[in-house]
Amino acid sequence: MGLAGLATVMVIGLTGGPTIVLALVGLYLIITGLWAVVRRSSWLGRTRRRVGAGVVAGGFMLVMIGGAVAAPAEETAPVAEPSATPSASPAEKAQRTPAPTPTPTPSPPTPEDLAAALPAPELAPEVDVAAVTATALPETALAAVSLLEVKGRAPKTGYNRDLFGNGWLDPDRNGCDARNDMLDRDLTDKTFKAGTSDCVVLTGVLADPYSGTTITFQRGAQTSTAVQVDHVVALSDAWQKGAQQWDETKRKAFGNDPLNLLAVDGPLNMQKGDGDTATWLPPHKPYRCAYVARQVGVKYTYGLWVTEAERNAMVSVLSTCPDEPLPTGSAVPPQPEPEPAPAPAPAPAPVPAPAPVPAPEPAPAPAPAPAQVPEPSVYYKNCTAARDAGAAPVLVGQPGYGTHLDRDGDGIGCE
Repeated sequence: MGLAGLATVMVIGLTGGPTIVLALVGLYLIITGLWAVVRRSSWLGRTRRRVGAGVVAGGFMLVMIGGAVAAPAEETAPVAEPSATPSASPAEKAQRTPAPTPTPTPSPPTPEDLAAALPAPELAPEVDVAAVTATALPETALAAVSLLEVKGRAPKTGYNRDLFGNGWLDPDRNGCDARNDMLDRDLTDKTFKAGTSDCVVLTGVLADPYSGTTITFQRGAQTSTAVQVDHVVALSDAWQKGAQQWDETKRKAFGNDPLNLLAVDGPLNMQKGDGDTATWLPPHKPYRCAYVARQVGVKYTYGLWVTEAERNAMVSVLSTCPDEPLPTGSAVPPQPEPEPAPAPAPAPAPVPAPAPVPAPEPAPAPAPAPAQVPEPSVYYKNCTAARDAGAAPVLVGQPGYGTHLDRDGDGIGCE
């Protein structure tokens, strides 16, 4: 026996598990103790009976401990009870029945849980984009959509939220960060943390534009997420549509610009994620026109582009409200130059009045026919005879006139 025997007993017991080890070691100590009591000596050396009795008692304790450890394992092991085995007594059943496990108190759902339980977002229907934009009125959100560049989405490589500012900044230098400024702007019935100059909002009421419901806000580790400040154009979406090329100053301005910030329902904001108009719209339909107009205003102001699907969805929503203006703070689109009025057609050259047709010259009067000289009843052979007869001068038409008397033909003969 001795230590070598004890070691042998433990090695043999290990093949049967820890309960067998305890039982065998206990039996070994009982035998050793009894031997010491009877013989007053053992491998422990010369011992008193009191020491031997203590060894026996220690052995009994190890045997009992081994049995107690083995009992739960036997109870949990499935045992096929033969039909001939008598049923256990109520006391035995009570001993074998494990104590009921207390039901844990369920923790309240997180915003992530609530967002996952929301129904899938409704998307904008398709429309004839060219026909709708052709009728857009100047200075409306619908007209501004046509001014946005259409390109594909760039990779998200290199994106980090801190590239737009490490946390919320104070761009207007009023002593409050942009998040508290937006809670102050969008909530009613507010209370503020003492000593913050009415900066840190503790409680308030939000008329949530995304859901159309009223939400009570209370600052706290477990409650603040019920109301979140949303980047209407998500930072990741902006990164993939132009912001990669910006400098740090412009990205920080974008991440804290009130034009792009809204206090909204937390779970809906988490459902939206980095979605654009083509992939997410607020469930509260009366707000969709203002929501899309704000996205258009932000993207036009900062020079971000849109995908074709995003542009089509913007036109689809705004076609139902063609007069929707861009939000305050947006860059003003240039007014189209009015088309010049057509030059008046040149007046036709005056047609000169036709020259009056000259009156025909009167036909010359026909020369009077020579008077018929009647046959003279008196005849003068010559002027001497006419003078002798006292008839000179003889005028034409008078008796005795003859052309032989009127040599110059002036109607007076024998002048």
